[in-house]
Amino acid sequence: MAKTIVPIDDRQMRQAVKEVLREKFAHDPKWLREVIADVLEDMAIAKAIRLGRTSKFVSRAEVLRVLDGKE
Repeated sequence: MAKTIVPIDDRQMRQAVKEVLREKFAHDPKWLREVIADVLEDMAIAKAIRLGRTSKFVSRAEVLRVLDGKE
């Protein structure tokens, strides 16, 4: 069965997205919290990578010592 693509305008698209989000929240109220947590985690990782590219090199042993609380 061939799928037909029907063009929609911006208003119709916004309405469709709103309806999908309403249904998702109704069935899974924690979903938004999880999405926000994932976004914040990704932003923190990206920032750490950017900072790591401009900071001095640190040995693996030094990192493990700090993680073990032996600093």
